[in-house]
Amino acid sequence: MIDTELTKKNKNYYESIWKRTSNNIAVALLKLMSYLPFWLIYRLSDILYLIVKYIIKYRKKVIIENLSYAFPEKNRKEILQLTGKFYRHFCDFALETLKMYSLNEEQIKKRISFKGLEVTEEYFNKGKSVIMLGMHYNNWEWSSAVQLFTRHLVLMIYNPVRGNQAFEKYINHSREKWGGLCIPVHKSARSVVQFAQMGKPTGLWLAADQTPNANSQFWTIFLNREAPFFTGPEKIAKKTNQPVFFNRISKIKRGYYEAEFLQLFSNTENVSGEDIMLGYIKKMEEVIREQPEYYLWSHRRWKHKRPDDIPLILR
Repeated sequence: MIDTELTKKNKNYYESIWKRTSNNIAVALLKLMSYLPFWLIYRLSDILYLIVKYIIKYRKKVIIENLSYAFPEKNRKEILQLTGKFYRHFCDFALETLKMYSLNEEQIKKRISFKGLEVTEEYFNKGKSVIMLGMHYNNWEWSSAVQLFTRHLVLMIYNPVRGNQAFEKYINHSREKWGGLCIPVHKSARSVVQFAQMGKPTGLWLAADQTPNANSQFWTIFLNREAPFFTGPEKIAKKTNQPVFFNRISKIKRGYYEAEFLQLFSNTENVSGEDIMLGYIKKMEEVIREQPEYYLWSHRRWKHKRPDDIPLILR
């Protein structure tokens, strides 16, 4: 679902004719590349790894800084080793995401399995919607295939791509091909209400570890640093009393994953919004510390400074 109205409201989403043409050409090439066999995809990833790590040195300073704060007990050598492991996985993930465009149902079912959905199905039988909180860890894009294994209509919340509608259509096609719907983040609450009015149980899936503006009202400690969070998940959970699940993705081996849905809260009506967010953040930290190389360390997650008038929420 592309929100074309954004181009009229925000100049950051505007595309000139030349930019639109170049974007369309680039996306056409990505589509063609997605038909390459997996063995070649991973050979290309091996080459990309060398380029990204040793030539481009993609966001190396950001990655090392983020890892150093998250793991103060590790020395410089250990941080650099983690950086290398991150680059290796990051290149695999980038090309696996590209490959997703051409994957069919049989192929994706071989590549990713799902656990814990029997609990979400119990809620579906009661006509109840659920919230699925994920994060930018392992191959979160392939988790969109969860729609093949659940009767909930999966609503995948995303941030619209600035100035590149061709790429947004391309990636959303890959996500929606299994039957779910991509919903722009600013329309998430409205969409939940609309489907509830229609009597359609939904699974609201979102990676809630993204970075909001500095004026976010929810700041806490995440991986040893102050960080803001979107409060949308807890607001929706409180308003609708939907159970909250955590989507944990594990890497079995190269190109194979397991996505597990762990219930964090069954009755959000009796839980504070702060506790919902803190429970989610605690689970994220547990997973990241087990195998840190699979988290998106290149993201400038801690770029904001907390305003003096916004309190820090501690556990």
